[in-house]
Amino acid sequence: MNTDTTQSVWPAILSLIVALMLAIIPLPGWIEIWRPDWAALTLIFWSLALPRRISLGSAWITGLALDTLRGALLGQHAIGLTVISYFTVKFHLRLRVFPQGQQSMTVAMLIGVYHFILFWIDGVAGQTEMSVGRFAPVLSSALIWPLWAKLLANTQRPDAVP
Repeated sequence: MNTDTTQSVWPAILSLIVALMLAIIPLPGWIEIWRPDWAALTLIFWSLALPRRISLGSAWITGLALDTLRGALLGQHAIGLTVISYFTVKFHLRLRVFPQGQQSMTVAMLIGVYHFILFWIDGVAGQTEMSVGRFAPVLSSALIWPLWAKLLANTQRPDAVP
């Protein structure tokens, strides 16, 4: 096995673990609704940077871990993260050449799809909670995307930056 291939995946795995930790850190109530979706943002970045190594399987495992950590229905976040990872991998060649502002808008749409899937699964399970704050992470994730992508890009080779 090529050691260069193995080493290039480790920053992705470590950043996914950090994203899961950021997703469960307790925050005050007024800022909790604005928490960015760290796991989704990290998966989007690595699906753009390493689409052949970090994609659907990684999204499914990360989603199951997030379901377990948050006490959600098992598979809820896994389905949502897998869907957005699929779209990111499918269109990664186009998304990588977008300017930063367009990438942020695309990330907002992907996170919006993710939250719609979570909302839909909650509705099917009878746990519907409709509030404006439910979709606040879409805006905060789009705003934090340029900084998060730059931070993650610094852990990878310069040619892997989306």
